[in-house]
Amino acid sequence: MSKISQAFKNKKKCFIPFVTAGDPDLAVTKELILAMASTGADIIEIGIPFSDPVAEGEVIQRANVRALNAGTTTDRLFEMLAEVRQLTQIPLVFLTYVNPIFIYGTEKFMEKCRQTGIDGVIVPDLPYEEKNELLACCKAYGVDLISLIAPTSDDRIQMIAREAMGYIYVVSSLGVTGVRSNITTDIGAIVSRIREVTDTPVAVGFGIATPEQAEKMAALSDGAIVGSAIVKLVEQYGTAAAGPVQEYVARMAAAVARA
Repeated sequence: MSKISQAFKNKKKCFIPFVTAGDPDLAVTKELILAMASTGADIIEIGIPFSDPVAEGEVIQRANVRALNAGTTTDRLFEMLAEVRQLTQIPLVFLTYVNPIFIYGTEKFMEKCRQTGIDGVIVPDLPYEEKNELLACCKAYGVDLISLIAPTSDDRIQMIAREAMGYIYVVSSLGVTGVRSNITTDIGAIVSRIREVTDTPVAVGFGIATPEQAEKMAALSDGAIVGSAIVKLVEQYGTAAAGPVQEYVARMAAAVARA
């Protein structure tokens, strides 16, 4: 059983925070990962900075720019995560895009993931129909390729869900990432359709920012994913972000646990 599957088995409802690696620098990212791991996070998603993050809204786009300007590279990120792995075994998941993986070298990337203890990857711009080459490499190195299901997936929901690994990332709202005051998508209906064909856990992301939203989304699924709200805190506090992020994650994790 993978560490991702074990996390959901242990907790039933998982809280999954996201940070952009290297924002404002990799030393702070290390602090953030360890702070979140110690205060209620069950799985942590880590964005690899990229010049064209098509799924991201303005908040995470700015974080990508800051991280790249700080000199963050994939190799330096792997080096930092090797240090993290000496201090925590919390499941870690990369969020990245097809281009950075292919430029780095798909097999080399997945081998480094295995060596560093990266448990899964999310690739928002990888179409379902074109995933096989990357999927084969993920399987060879024991890395879960995590599927996204959007409100527009419709008749593709069950097709994607049947082959899902790790957990299924249900996108709560149309458009790019970012905090939203209301989430109007019928998440319960999407989750019901998924559960007709798989018992792979389902976590909901995009737009979740308050404990109330996190609790509601977790009640409808197996967990809540929060990114932009955390990245905004990092943008606000910079090198002093670990404390505020830790306090926020504690509140959000408690809300998910109540679901």
